[in-house]
Amino acid sequence: MNENQKYICNVKIEDIIWNRLTTAYVRATEFPKYFSTIEHMENKKEVKTALEEILRNIEHQSTLWRATPFAMIFLKRIFQKAVLQMDKNDIAYDIVKELLRFFKLIAEIFHETEQYGVEQNVEPLPYFVDMLKEKYLFPEECDDEEEEETFWEEDIENCSDQLAYSFYYYSYQVLLNCGEILENINDIALKEQANKLQKLLY
Repeated sequence: MNENQKYICNVKIEDIIWNRLTTAYVRATEFPKYFSTIEHMENKKEVKTALEEILRNIEHQSTLWRATPFAMIFLKRIFQKAVLQMDKNDIAYDIVKELLRFFKLIAEIFHETEQYGVEQNVEPLPYFVDMLKEKYLFPEECDDEEEEETFWEEDIENCSDQLAYSFYYYSYQVLLNCGEILENINDIALKEQANKLQKLLY
């Protein structure tokens, strides 16, 4: 197991500086709360809302964001837990169904981006955790809303190809850990989707 796989397996939610990671619409400040709601699988409406909030923020029109690869780590763990409970828990079943769809989308987006990376000779950052270096994070504090909006726009425009490609590369690296989990999905309605995702993981 290499350093990046060790990080994916061992990183804790409190190790991530969520309020300094950008998404399509907001900072990822509320993500730990959403993950907790989803993982407990107790209230169907609340789980649905939390999952929707995360997914719509970490992917938008095939664009991935700073928070995406880190969110994928915890979505993968939730997915693994939900697969084990889906036969007895309707909420777990719904989570598996939605994450299968989303994971397939992320894998497809990565393969499209991978071709660009090859053509442009772009490599990802060496280590997953490199994306948490101070120079890549959103400022801890902004004086006002206008200043924050200005930085956000500049941040998107000035994001290096290497950093941007890392969002896609490391999100996909998380998915490579899903092979054994997918093999445990025996539900007829979901097996086809699981097989389609499996084919994208190579």
